[in-house]
Amino acid sequence: MKRLLFVLILLCVCAIPAFAQKDTTTVISFNIRYNNPNDGDNIWENRRTSCVKMVKMEKPDFLCVQEAYFVQLDYFLQNLPDYQSIGLGRDDGKQGGEHMAILYRKDRYEVVEHGDFWLSETPDVCSRGWDAACHRIVTWGYFRDKQTGKHVYCFNTHLDHVGEVARRESVKLITQRIKSIVKDKKASIFLTGDFNSDINSDIFDPLKKVLKQARKDAPVTDSKGTYNGWGNAPNNVVIDHIFYKNAKPVLFKTLNEDIYGRWLISDHYPIKGVFLQL
Repeated sequence: MKRLLFVLILLCVCAIPAFAQKDTTTVISFNIRYNNPNDGDNIWENRRTSCVKMVKMEKPDFLCVQEAYFVQLDYFLQNLPDYQSIGLGRDDGKQGGEHMAILYRKDRYEVVEHGDFWLSETPDVCSRGWDAACHRIVTWGYFRDKQTGKHVYCFNTHLDHVGEVARRESVKLITQRIKSIVKDKKASIFLTGDFNSDINSDIFDPLKKVLKQARKDAPVTDSKGTYNGWGNAPNNVVIDHIFYKNAKPVLFKTLNEDIYGRWLISDHYPIKGVFLQL
């Protein structure tokens, strides 16, 4: 039985490249670590070429980044000509502070609609919510696949690292906004981000009634930690997640291998989900 299961999983993995160009959607969530000049050898200038190499090797349809300053986002766009992005700076609604930008393959997808909202009691204006230490924002887009004509919603966020109330209320707000924003009931939905919370936390209870967990449901998956703390964290801290609906996950992977020219390209590992379109 174990041997049969292994063969089925292997066939599933081998089939991904054959479908990849048309029938699957690849999503990467990546906290790139903000441009902190005090990071020593891990400063952005030492990591940025490896971050770009990761994208070029993994070829996501959607790259959802957290903590990206405008200068970092600009570097991505200058060196990844196949991608365009949406998203505002969380501190002023323009270019100020960190972006939860969504980069998308412009040869395959076109933006139908997009927007941003803050995780606060006043989500439609630049604001800080509850007991949060920072402004927090959600960037979202509604995309049309030029190849298949199918549609995709993608939401990207970063929950507060301090405020417990803020994290709980943020998940409630995100769940409510997904329900109100999503008008196309057949479209695939993806929610990505650094949630600063283990998946078993009860803050996710409202969200789990609406979306499913890619790591849990993919037949090929792992249980590796997503936060590495520049190599100082144990390999079981999982705070980065991908949620989905109206798609079939076939692969989930924590990208922690030393294959991008530098082992630690951030203090978080990127996480990758591959989904069959329905």
